Amino acid sequence: MHTFIFGIYPYIALTVLVIGSIVRYERDPFTWKTESSQLLRSKRLIVGSILFHIGVLTIFFGHVVGLLTPIPLLEALHVGHEFKQILAIVVGGAGAVSALIGGFILLHRRLSDPRIRKTSSTMDIAILSLLLFQLVLGTLSIFVSLEHIDGSEMIKFMMWAQGIFTLDPNAASYTEGTSWIFELHILTGLTIFVLFPFTRLVHMLSGIFVPLRYLFLRPGYQIVRSRRQTTPAQRRASTQTPAE
Repeated sequence: MHTFIFGIYPYIALTVLVIGSIVRYERDPFTWKTESSQLLRSKRLIVGSILFHIGVLTIFFGHVVGLLTPIPLLEALHVGHEFKQILAIVVGGAGAVSALIGGFILLHRRLSDPRIRKTSSTMDIAILSLLLFQLVLGTLSIFVSLEHIDGSEMIKFMMWAQGIFTLDPNAASYTEGTSWIFELHILTGLTIFVLFPFTRLVHMLSGIFVPLRYLFLRPGYQIVRSRRQTTPAQRRASTQTPAE
């Protein structure tokens, strides 16, 4: 089971994440949205959404930087593993608290308000519940990390994560002997990746790729009809430069 979770499932999850997101954007671009319920009732949405998004983004970028920064680079910058571990606990803990408070506000709002509950799909509630479960696991893992304040456990997961992206066949072996809560945390996180293309979570990618699309791909010009009551001859005459 350990080999599957840490050695095989990551590739399945990343493949579904990438291909599924591309296929959905190409086939159903009009479903690529948050489907916000703010128009139905904005009460509690703003506070819950801000806390949740700030917390999740803090955790996400913290994981990316923390796991994928090469160990030799950290050593060259004289960043100690103990310092990195303490920083991860403090920043990750703050992000988790923010995301949990915001997430519970959003889930309670979605379940308790009849109008919003009626417009919520099963997947909306399921993915939000799964995210909250993942946040709880991450918060509990902090207490395990405190027992390894020297950063020894973090190094194992850094070697594993970097091994996955470098196609290291021994990547799964780097996390052997770690706590079960980390194993469940990784399993849940990868499952969220698998479900990502089929939920409203895809709107997260819009903030990254849509601006790049308009900056570099140049999709073309938009034709706008004018309501001015002028003839084509008059419009051409207005754009001509007077002869000298």
